[in-house]
Amino acid sequence: MPGRIVVVGLGPGGVDHVTAETLATIERIKHRHLRTSIHPSAHLVPDAVTHDDLYETADTFDDVYIEITSRLTAAANEHGEVLYAVPGSPLVLERTVRYLRERAAAGIIELDVLPAMSFLDVAWARLGIDPVEAGVRLVDGHEFTTAAAGERGPMLVAHTHANWVLNEIKLAVEDARGDEPVTMLHALGTDAELIVETTWAHIDQTIEADHLTSIYIPQLAAPVGQGYVRFHELTRTLREQCPWDIEQTHETLIPFLLEETYEVVDALQALDPDNPSSDDDLIEELGDLLFQIEFHATIAEQEGRFTIADVTQGIHDKLVRRHPHVFGDTVADNTATVLENWDEIKKAEKGRTSIFEGIPRSLPSLAYAQKIGRKASKVGFDWPDVAGAFPKIVEETAELAEAMTQTDTAATELELGDLLFAVVNVARHLKIDAELALRAASDKFRARFEGVEALAASRSIDLKAADLVTLDALWDEVKSNAS
Repeated sequence: MPGRIVVVGLGPGGVDHVTAETLATIERIKHRHLRTSIHPSAHLVPDAVTHDDLYETADTFDDVYIEITSRLTAAANEHGEVLYAVPGSPLVLERTVRYLRERAAAGIIELDVLPAMSFLDVAWARLGIDPVEAGVRLVDGHEFTTAAAGERGPMLVAHTHANWVLNEIKLAVEDARGDEPVTMLHALGTDAELIVETTWAHIDQTIEADHLTSIYIPQLAAPVGQGYVRFHELTRTLREQCPWDIEQTHETLIPFLLEETYEVVDALQALDPDNPSSDDDLIEELGDLLFQIEFHATIAEQEGRFTIADVTQGIHDKLVRRHPHVFGDTVADNTATVLENWDEIKKAEKGRTSIFEGIPRSLPSLAYAQKIGRKASKVGFDWPDVAGAFPKIVEETAELAEAMTQTDTAATELELGDLLFAVVNVARHLKIDAELALRAASDKFRARFEGVEALAASRSIDLKAADLVTLDALWDEVKSNAS
């Protein structure tokens, strides 16, 4: 039989807000747990196991709540029944209760959640508003950017336990004027209660926030994440109303995705550090690429498969996992260590058995060859330096020349590929990106031949009718002028 967990709430702060049912339950159940002892009424739960240590050691708040859930489950199975006391009400913004409900639904534990007074009841009284009539949105401060997207207010934002959290909330609204009114609510229902009127520009400077701090936002001049929300809605509208957009599928959009990616590369290479106006092309091309991403997510949303929120959440969580030196205790003092850790974490996540798994075969061939060579090098299959790689070019050139004397086209193609792969390996040892090097050489050839075209036109020379001697002379002249 699974263990039983009884969850009670300690109210917003003062002991007079703790219900008689909660006090009786605390008295009845001898094995007691507190999510945190940092609460004015925590002393009402004597001899309790606290979980404050997790807030110092876990990487994220979600990790804290998951580990608390695991600890409570183990305790309930050991003792048969345990008490779990949380600040405020267990029914309001208490994520551990959400995870406990999931375990109860799976039959892992039995769960009883008792109602309690939350900080909301005191907040509405102090603000003098009816939250239902006013249409107040309750938002978790840790998720403000996403949870409040598209909202202007009114909003009551909880879990604003530190001034850095308030600062992140402030910065999330780029179009705020700064003079929008905000009410700071602190330690409601206790002797230290503070209600301070301030403005959006000063929400992180008005008081020293802690776990009993929240803010009330009557109205913002612009919605949270206004620009992206408008863009997201536009993509949906096009998909629903434009005949061309309606016809598209993931497959038909692939050429456009590739094209927009290459155009971003062109815009990046055209950036001029001394000319801010060169940013304009990059802004436009990044927007075009972002539209492709939104388009694919919108198609998937209509198919009921996933949404853009799944995409952003996925990349957010992956980047946190892949950066334990930023979000955890791992030490990485240099780029090489960061990349090594990244590869090991990625390998463990994917359960891969080959070093080449995960390299897209659809990559441009030079980039594909670079990645293949780099992966093999990481396990020691490589020359120690470029002096070992360079002679392979001569060797592969000779083999290509030999193949060309035969009539086997397939063999010639293979030898040409070997030569190109050898050149890529030399580039890798020289720390030169073969893709960019060939692009630069192609651009140079293009620019010079355009010079040949211009020179021929100025002399009334028909390029198609000109012999090779004439063309070489024009080429040498352009080359000489360029150097």
